[in-house]
Amino acid sequence: MADQTWEIKLLYDGDCGICRHEVEFLQKRDGDRHRLAFVNIMEPDYDPAEHGGVSFEAAMERIHAVRSDGTVLKNVEVFRQIYALIGLGWIYAATGWPVIGPVVDWLYGVWAALRLPITGRPSLAAIAAARGGSRCAVGGCEGGRGNGELVGE
Repeated sequence: MADQTWEIKLLYDGDCGICRHEVEFLQKRDGDRHRLAFVNIMEPDYDPAEHGGVSFEAAMERIHAVRSDGTVLKNVEVFRQIYALIGLGWIYAATGWPVIGPVVDWLYGVWAALRLPITGRPSLAAIAAARGGSRCAVGGCEGGRGNGELVGE
């Protein structure tokens, strides 16, 4: 793709107010540089094949991003790399340290598991069913849910 300028494409839940707020902040911070691209996974035409093979369900369970080289990022690593790209890497720098990193990763896992009920949303199963069932990448679903296996892992 010759006109591609983005370095990282963030997959986000456009029905989540917290997620939209973060995207707005990142868009403003990135400005006209267009190093970041944003994909609302709640759009009906979301296609995992165009976004690193990340199924709708996997993207809803935990934050994901795709680097321009096709490498898929997930969890706190997404924030580390995006914030470094926009010049605010110091905010997440400590999350890469040996003791702090695992604690932050664990805390993010707790947040990810509770995000939908905390924000008053239906379960992932209900959201997926309302979208017409699973939208898993080729070979990427077990029992109607994304299996979380990603390109580059």
